[in-house]
Amino acid sequence: MLRKSLLPLLALALPAFAYEPITLPVIPSDPAIEKKVSETLSRMTLDEKIGQMTQIQLDILGENGPDGFRLVQAKLDTIFGVYKVGSILNAPYSYCLDAEAWNVVIPQIQEASMKYMGIPCIYGLDQNHGTTYTNGGTLFPQNLNVAASFNTEIARRAAEITAYETRASDCPWTFSPTLDLARDPRWPRFWENYGEDPLVNALMGAAAVRGFQGDDPNHIDGNHIAVSVKHFMGYGVPFSGKDRTPAHISPSDLREKHFAPYLEAIKNGALTVMVNSSSINGTPVHADWTLLTKWLKNDLQWDGLIVTDWADINNLYTREKVARDKKDAIRIAINAGIDMAMEPYKVDYCTILRELVEEGSVSMERIDDAAARALRLKYRLGLFDHPNTTLKEHPDHASKKFRKEALESAVETMVLLKNEDNLLPLSQGTRLLVTGPTANSMRSLNGGWSYTWQGHLTDSYAKDYNTILEALSATFGATNVSYVPTVSFNNEGHYEDETVSDFTPALKAAEKADVIVACIGENSYCETPGNLTDLHLSANQREMVKALAKTGKPILLVINEGRPRILAD
Repeated sequence: MLRKSLLPLLALALPAFAYEPITLPVIPSDPAIEKKVSETLSRMTLDEKIGQMTQIQLDILGENGPDGFRLVQAKLDTIFGVYKVGSILNAPYSYCLDAEAWNVVIPQIQEASMKYMGIPCIYGLDQNHGTTYTNGGTLFPQNLNVAASFNTEIARRAAEITAYETRASDCPWTFSPTLDLARDPRWPRFWENYGEDPLVNALMGAAAVRGFQGDDPNHIDGNHIAVSVKHFMGYGVPFSGKDRTPAHISPSDLREKHFAPYLEAIKNGALTVMVNSSSINGTPVHADWTLLTKWLKNDLQWDGLIVTDWADINNLYTREKVARDKKDAIRIAINAGIDMAMEPYKVDYCTILRELVEEGSVSMERIDDAAARALRLKYRLGLFDHPNTTLKEHPDHASKKFRKEALESAVETMVLLKNEDNLLPLSQGTRLLVTGPTANSMRSLNGGWSYTWQGHLTDSYAKDYNTILEALSATFGATNVSYVPTVSFNNEGHYEDETVSDFTPALKAAEKADVIVACIGENSYCETPGNLTDLHLSANQREMVKALAKTGKPILLVINEGRPRILAD
């Protein structure tokens, strides 16, 4: 089974006749859908076509009222009536809503979109390790842990449940799975993908695509959602180790390793792709015609949609300096193959792109191709016939059955590094001293992309679940578990900020304990705020463990982190 899965990947590097050739097109087209796309496109104005190429952030459609976020009709009228915007993304102000609230917000958006254009909006959320942007949704292990299981069924089933629950929130599209090869642990998105290996990423990614979308990408039912595999490609090996900074990759590694997971995902039906925010070998990927148009669209005859990451077209002139201004940046990106711009807070993109078409700098052929790809995606999702899916139609949302499966996945993906002197398993009656910054933190357990972008409010959202301390107390009895703070995270500051208490009370408590449970690692972070320059775990935590070790009591070290940190001392 494994060898068979390897064959398509090996075909990248070896002559096509040596192994199974790639069947083109990678997603067979449906004549009925293509007829509908063509007919719809023929009726559309230039503004409506450009609108289909535009994606904005939910915030600019509403405001925070006394009962939370609410849409504002005048803003809906402007965005859909004037600018004809075809896609909305994200949670309001990056805070998740519950499914009931999504069932109010997204139908209003669809109503406005259908009223002004007769074309449904496509809504997208970052459901990156379970139903992460729906309060009460089922969370699964982060992808790096899923990879540690080497069990593709976990990846598939997690995606399948996430798709079901996302449809319960009336959302048909997710920016997931992440298939970057994580090869530099300084990089803050290390934990979002399936690790460093192209084969593992390819097989896990393909399984996730099948789970999210089902087995027929032309006809996605109301229990499944479209994927956007990200971040095409080479994003996980920045030369500096910092987020959204340039990568230097040999041509052979780029083709044979970094491309492989995306190829496998597309062969398994992936309908959209999100682009690497930075540059490879001096060329910004958002401006790279070879990677976007030749490799993805032409060579594979892939008819899916390419979407930017957050405001990334702007980076072509603000950061990468390959464009004179925003207008020039839009010209370069669209001509390179970008179909939809995630332009979160401004709609001037629509006006500028129209000017470029009128001047002849962007062809109508390119506009028609991009708009058709957006329409095709919506037809494949059935949004024209059924713009909305409801919570009522998805009674298993956040069910005990789903939570049980998530728990089983978490158990299987845990990693036992060492069991010296057979300390584990612990027996009932064992007296424990529990300490360390991750001991009583749901935020550390769940990580980034949990309820909020940075995962910083997880402890308030996930009150029904157990921290490590609470789980140990429930299992061994509160009288057998002592908790003494030593090093703690300062949750009001940067994710690495710590406070240190006097170690003396913990050392005294250790005298009465049979085993010390030292919970160390990282607080939650995501993207650029998680940049790192020193891989050593904090000196505070290392000194804490050294002090506890001097007591002579056995130590159970629980390491909870998003990337491998150095514990050499």
